[in-house]
Amino acid sequence: MPPGQTIKPDTDPRPRVLITGGAGFIGSHLLDLLAPSGAQITVVDDLSTGRVENIAHHQPRIRFIGSRLDRALEQLEDEPPFDRVYHLAAAVGVDLILADPIGSIETNVEQTSALLRYVNAHGNPPTLIASSSEVYGKPGASVFSEDDDTLYGPSTTGRWSYAHCKAIDEHLALAYHDKRGLPAVVCRFFNTVGPRQSGQYGMVLPRFVQAALNDAPIRVFGDGEQTRCFCDVRDVVAVLPTLLESSEAHGRVFNIGSDRPISIGQLAGLVVRELSSESPIVKTPYADAYPQGFEDLRHRRPDLSRVRSVCGFEPSYTLSRTIADIAEEIRSSGIHAGGKR
Repeated sequence: MPPGQTIKPDTDPRPRVLITGGAGFIGSHLLDLLAPSGAQITVVDDLSTGRVENIAHHQPRIRFIGSRLDRALEQLEDEPPFDRVYHLAAAVGVDLILADPIGSIETNVEQTSALLRYVNAHGNPPTLIASSSEVYGKPGASVFSEDDDTLYGPSTTGRWSYAHCKAIDEHLALAYHDKRGLPAVVCRFFNTVGPRQSGQYGMVLPRFVQAALNDAPIRVFGDGEQTRCFCDVRDVVAVLPTLLESSEAHGRVFNIGSDRPISIGQLAGLVVRELSSESPIVKTPYADAYPQGFEDLRHRRPDLSRVRSVCGFEPSYTLSRTIADIAEEIRSSGIHAGGKR
């Protein structure tokens, strides 16, 4: 805060909560979870990938700032500090990272740095930093644990820029905890799925569901034997406040997701069966899908022992339920394959 500047008094006794990226996929579900508490919630989202429709049902009970995070923080500079901060704003999705590497890198590093400087200067509230399983790179182990070594591909392969950026975000958050006393928690999300997720940026499950609802071909990249562990967004957001409130979690990194793997080929088959679709499943070489080059991982499965030991986390939504809910949302919104209305 500049010398001589005063903070506006806050006469509202309710706790103040900041959610960055709160109009996005995960952020809007976190807002759904927190809004009934009656807290004063401020959502910041530049709507580059978020949608104001995701949070419309909460307005005007929340405050929405539709701008880049660093500019929003300038607006908040002389206001009372927040009691809890959830930093979910990021450039995400394979297609977006490959299409706009400069914007994605700058967003994922600069905006996180701005947020950490702000919270450190404004009371050091417990702050959650959203990270990604991409941070693991391409390790030799089939199960990823938080303290594993990491191995990335060369900087000439753009696919790895996202992993580098999120790793820097983690280093920043943990450094603020170690050196400046910020109660920071880092959460590495593994293949979070559910309603409101867009297939526009390469997210696999909504893309499969959209195709299946139209009996269109479902494209599976590579041989389809690569495995992932999909976790419903409603299970993911439910654990975040618990971690943020736990002093045992501060200054630590947590895997968040499911540890039940399924191959992408099996996922496509499950979508077809659950939706009684006539979609053919078509295998597409990676070279055709990503002519600029893309290196995929064969398997990605989290070790959840740490988050289970701290708060007993256990996903409850089945993948079949998630598929049905995504399909219902697409039907009700009138969105068809390819994201068209």
